[in-house]
Amino acid sequence: MWTLTGSMSYARYYHTASMLTSGKLLVTSGYSTTSGYLNSAELYDPSTGVWTLTGSMSYARYIHTASVLTNGKVLVTGGYNGGGLRTTELYDPSTGMWALTGSMSYDRYYHVASVLTNGKVLVAGGYSSTYGILNIAELYDPSTGVWTLT
Repeated sequence: MWTLTGSMSYARYYHTASMLTSGKLLVTSGYSTTSGYLNSAELYDPSTGVWTLTGSMSYARYIHTASVLTNGKVLVTGGYNGGGLRTTELYDPSTGMWALTGSMSYDRYYHVASVLTNGKVLVAGGYSSTYGILNIAELYDPSTGVWTLT
């Protein structure tokens, strides 16, 4: 059975939702029909049903990915905001702040991302504003902040 809960601060679509190790849910970016591309992020606390704004990202984006890393931080990759993005950002739940990290080699959106058992993040496929449909994959190493092509 579904029950209503609190509402987000911004209506959005093509956003991401990631369960943090604290049990809170982080919703990032997306698109709003009234505000356009969003760089905002919100936290949902299931124990209270309350949404709160947290730090904003450096780049507005939608159709991106968000992956919870083994260290508890969240890696947001790519997306679109009038053109494809290569930029990636890290969210630190302990501070509520975002930091830019290494950029991918290719701009991409509509891609997938998975955290591997070794803690690295594999990003694959998607669409590039520059190259069209991608079959290229890249690997992110959280210990160095560096991307490598696979």
